[in-house]
Amino acid sequence: MTFNKTLAATAVATLMASGAMAQDIAVIGGSAQDGFWNLIKKGVDDATLVVEANGGTVNYLLTQNYDNFGPDLVTLIEQAVAQGVDGIAIPNWLPESETPALIAAAEGGVVITSYNAGQSEMEKYGALNYFGSDEYLAGVAGGKYLAEQGAKKILCHIQIPGAINLETRCEGVTDGAKEAGAETYIVRVPANLDGDMVGTSEAIKAELIADDSIDAVINLAAWAADASASAIEQLGKTDSVMLGTFDMSASVLNRIEAGTQTMAIDQQPYLQGFLATSMLFANLKFGTELATQPVLTGPAIVDASNVASAIEGVKLGAR
Repeated sequence: MTFNKTLAATAVATLMASGAMAQDIAVIGGSAQDGFWNLIKKGVDDATLVVEANGGTVNYLLTQNYDNFGPDLVTLIEQAVAQGVDGIAIPNWLPESETPALIAAAEGGVVITSYNAGQSEMEKYGALNYFGSDEYLAGVAGGKYLAEQGAKKILCHIQIPGAINLETRCEGVTDGAKEAGAETYIVRVPANLDGDMVGTSEAIKAELIADDSIDAVINLAAWAADASASAIEQLGKTDSVMLGTFDMSASVLNRIEAGTQTMAIDQQPYLQGFLATSMLFANLKFGTELATQPVLTGPAIVDASNVASAIEGVKLGAR
């Protein structure tokens, strides 16, 4: 089903003609327990200063965890609609759950912006734009990079099986590695291990023990790279197993600087939060739109050659 953009345009035109300028938006994200969303929030908070200066409001809504992720996201969408917001900025990780709720919201006159995940779904509910990384291209870049550094068999770890952005990342890693002559082994762990450092470390350790040919691990979240680093270190394989990850943290960058981690893929979450919030509001308030679609904030490979500048961004809470 493709959303009829005429409905959204009519709703916005009616608001403008009546003088009731749409100004209230909700930004929906992942788990409150996931540190990645602090980086998104930094961007949302900075954009909120602009929104509030122009008479609007921003409500930042997160799920409590990932245990009941799809239904929880639908609840947040319905909550935002019930609160009378004029726009919603949201990733679409689980289309089976989210897409019908977003179509219903859009048909009710709510303007949608996609960020972080869901680029392939946005036309179904007439999203204004997508702000984020192309997950597949990011995966290709990561897989190819590790293979070009000498990896022959890469373990790609998915911490929330079925999440479209994570599955797409490992698909890209597989294709990028294959292009450069390496193979990829995908490991999907139970979603209840998401954020569980000890459990994830043990799971990665078990895979490395079971298959001695694995010479690289790529994680899809910075915290998971910490878990993998622990597993690799415990097995005494720091010099023989390369480590890469999507996203960054101070610990990830410190390992890159120290030479115990090979690389990280930065999708610039600060920009995702800032642009999704500010551009949605600007459309509702002033009728402005960006000519470029999608707006890609990544991927960017961070390794020993450019880690110093990334570390400065982390210190400021934006990377």
